[in-house]
Amino acid sequence: MAETPFGNFLLYVIAAVAPSVLFWLLLRLPRLVRRLRHPKVMAEGPPVEAIAADLRRVRRVLRFYEPGTPALRRVSARQAYDELLKQACRAVQVEHQLDVLPEGVDKDIERLRVEESLRCAGLRLSD
Repeated sequence: MAETPFGNFLLYVIAAVAPSVLFWLLLRLPRLVRRLRHPKVMAEGPPVEAIAADLRRVRRVLRFYEPGTPALRRVSARQAYDELLKQACRAVQVEHQLDVLPEGVDKDIERLRVEESLRCAGLRLSD
């Protein structure tokens, strides 16, 4: 049975590399097992600090609108503020009814309640 030079070279490479690869795998095995048992939990959405900063910024914009500001701009800013409130509520597990209430006094009261709940949860909403 004639052996080819390529076959001999392949066997030599396998014999030379296999112990190093096996040793490397044995060293990495405990870390791999830990990662499989305790996967990293990735937070959904932006960090709470970024949400709080955005809330403060949009709240400041809403507060200082001039009397002649177009209604569309006011409504858009209020909707952006509501979305940020919802994100903050999800981030710190605070219940809210902002999705179900129509625009009006009830929704304004709910905003105030949510703001206070977020303050109690540790978010700083005012400068």
